Amino acid sequence: MHLLVVEDDAGLAEALRSTLQPEHRVDCIVDGLEADRLLRRQAFDLVILDLTLPGLDGLDVLRRLRERGAHTPVLILSARNANDERVRALNLGADDYLVKPAMLDEFEARVRALLRRAGAFRSERTTVGRLAFDSALRSVTVDGQPIDLSNREVSVLEALLRHRGQIVSKERLMQIVYGVHDEIGSNTIEVYVHRLRKKLISSGLTLRTSHGRGYALDRDDLSRNGG
Repeated sequence: MHLLVVEDDAGLAEALRSTLQPEHRVDCIVDGLEADRLLRRQAFDLVILDLTLPGLDGLDVLRRLRERGAHTPVLILSARNANDERVRALNLGADDYLVKPAMLDEFEARVRALLRRAGAFRSERTTVGRLAFDSALRSVTVDGQPIDLSNREVSVLEALLRHRGQIVSKERLMQIVYGVHDEIGSNTIEVYVHRLRKKLISSGLTLRTSHGRGYALDRDDLSRNGG
């Protein structure tokens, strides 16, 4: 799962990242305007949102997100504990509201509950060729047999399946797999694509490289027919 933490307290943001990262990819943003811009161009599985932010108040970030029709789960984590603030946030479309300072175990429980709810709502099984991918379980099988993929290999595969037959740029894959702040080498995605290509040999799919443009996933028969 890919989570966004919008929190201007750097120490708290890093603590939340450390808590969540063993199981999820986590991006941290400190500014409300930057968060709004990022949410306009990238989808996340959960947003953890402070309210008192530089640039743009958290409630305005939330309002703009819902006005765009996005259903991304949002957990408000704020020191504002007045009842009218909580009611306003929930009315604007927040899925949960937790007051700082919060107990870590309660925070983790609320995150898990929102992700379970969102996963159940969005879960889908995609079958292409002999390969089947379950988006909720992030599991991959070929002819019913599980394929051993790392989390990042699964992320690359999921992105290519969602845009099947279309070229996905290396830069876009890097953003999906690593987030917006991680420092990574330019050839890292090539390594994951190489590994994934070998593991998909018997899947009925071809992972092809379009030099200078990116990568695309096609069924073997379509790839051959298209040259």
